[in-house]
Amino acid sequence: MAGSAPAEAETTGDAPGATPAALPAAERAALDEAIARLEDGSRVWAALTLDQRARLLGRVRDAVGAAAEDWADIATTSKGLEPGHPLSAEEWLGGPYAIISLLDALRETLQTLSTGGNPLDGVRLDTAPGGRLRAHTFPLNGTERLLLSGFTGEVWFQPGVTAADARREAGLAQLTPTEPAGVGLVLGAGNVASIPAADVLYELVAANRVALLKLNPTQDTLLPVFEQALAPLIEPGFLRIVRGGAATGAYLTSHPGIAHVHITGSAGTFDAIVWGDPARPASDSDAGAGTTAAAQKGEPSLTVPITAELGGVSPIIVVPGRWSAADLRYQAQHVATMRLVNAGHNCIAGQVVILSADWPQREEFLRELHAAYTAAPVRPVWYPRSDERLAAAASDYPDAVWSADGTRALVEVGPHADATAIETVEYFAPVLGVVEVRGTGQEFLDAAVAHANEKLTGTLGANVLIDPATEEALGDGFERAIADLRYGDIAINTWTAFNFLTARLTWGGFPGATLADVSSGIGIVHNALLLDRVERSIGRGPFRPFPRSMGDTLRRVRRARRTVLPTPPWFVSSRTGAEVSAGLTRYLIDGRVPGLVRTLAKAMRA
Repeated sequence: MAGSAPAEAETTGDAPGATPAALPAAERAALDEAIARLEDGSRVWAALTLDQRARLLGRVRDAVGAAAEDWADIATTSKGLEPGHPLSAEEWLGGPYAIISLLDALRETLQTLSTGGNPLDGVRLDTAPGGRLRAHTFPLNGTERLLLSGFTGEVWFQPGVTAADARREAGLAQLTPTEPAGVGLVLGAGNVASIPAADVLYELVAANRVALLKLNPTQDTLLPVFEQALAPLIEPGFLRIVRGGAATGAYLTSHPGIAHVHITGSAGTFDAIVWGDPARPASDSDAGAGTTAAAQKGEPSLTVPITAELGGVSPIIVVPGRWSAADLRYQAQHVATMRLVNAGHNCIAGQVVILSADWPQREEFLRELHAAYTAAPVRPVWYPRSDERLAAAASDYPDAVWSADGTRALVEVGPHADATAIETVEYFAPVLGVVEVRGTGQEFLDAAVAHANEKLTGTLGANVLIDPATEEALGDGFERAIADLRYGDIAINTWTAFNFLTARLTWGGFPGATLADVSSGIGIVHNALLLDRVERSIGRGPFRPFPRSMGDTLRRVRRARRTVLPTPPWFVSSRTGAEVSAGLTRYLIDGRVPGLVRTLAKAMRA
């Protein structure tokens, strides 16, 4: 990953520069004891049947449900907001909602395997462009169809994978459940509360590996919540949770009892862990290739395998069409949401809008985008060193338009201006750029895809906005262009956050990264069907919310999506987002229909 700005983990607990020797002896002894207990737990885990594992995840689900209110409130206050604040929606959805959804899906997979079934039983398989195999993994039940009406999700396998291959390999380590994989180290993300717990669950189920979770210091206030929610895993020795800074991380990554490392963070931290040399090159234009002197020599100091999710600069491709005034306003709010959720401290945040210079409605859309970006609720920009990143953006783009008391920037890069910084630096803060390419229709889409692939740092997530009539007119050309996007997650008329929150989709960078050129990371997470050799996941949503979506249905626009969902609760412009997100989470916890009905009524007032 190119660019100078750090992402989730860097400088907040796992940053380069510390050594194991810097850790006090008492803390080293406590960590040694935790790893020893986990080694015992690994043998216990290997002795559990698949059915016992499924029932254990059910106990974790109950514990998460009991902790959900505190989880959302503490996560909200840790970011400078009051409990119940309208923007606390993201803490409900990005915390207990995400984990309960993942637990339910993993538990169902284990139950299927325990009875001799296959995770892909009941999942429709067909072909995607390039002869790829595609699995339609969302929705798979009535709850998913109801709560996210009009949304669908697909997992695309790598070229050459057949249906027989996919079915034979589905299940990953649960196909050989008695073979333990030792103790894994999970270096937790510092920005989203579900990530550490989700990564631990994936280690345990996908890899048969118990986990030592080191929290990022920004998440320290959530330690009691994690201990309560994950107690069923802690008690039998399948999980230990520790706190600490860079010295703790350095000690653990070099510990002989650790068999694998997983990190959600930045390429700089990844390089320091793998190569043991925090020095960065004088130029950051290599897009992450050979980022340290040690990497160029091919001498990694890390002696165990590592997987990683490292972010990047995510595009938002706006395909020109004939949009109504309501469409322009709604999709501008959509784009603002992609950048401003969690104050922009997201690896999934959209950063570069790619517009057509030849779109007749270009100016109208930009006016709506400026209005939506400015009008979004003001909130603290809380992540460490965000002030430095905003200052860097101000220096890079002195003509940027600033709003929200100078805490968010919108940068329109002209045709002859230098877009290098906005396209290669992951600001990890409220900085949104707009660049342009020529053309309309297929010409524009192909040019925009090429621009994203060639100019933007990283391969994690890409977003595409296109109206149904234009998508229908492009036909197979649209799907071919989507196939050409080299991103591990793609969202069409939704945001890649949908992919992130959907347990049976996968999350991770596009395949092909290496230790020396890590880009957006190595490996995938979530993936509750435990599928192997995945290339990408694609989420699709309705271009228009209810009730405007009904007009497309009445006009019989073929590519239109039927939905009864109004403005999604994760939109920063949603008036009832916090209430709806809390209500949806409570429905997952208790299944009470009256509460769901009240929640859906509030959703209609969004």
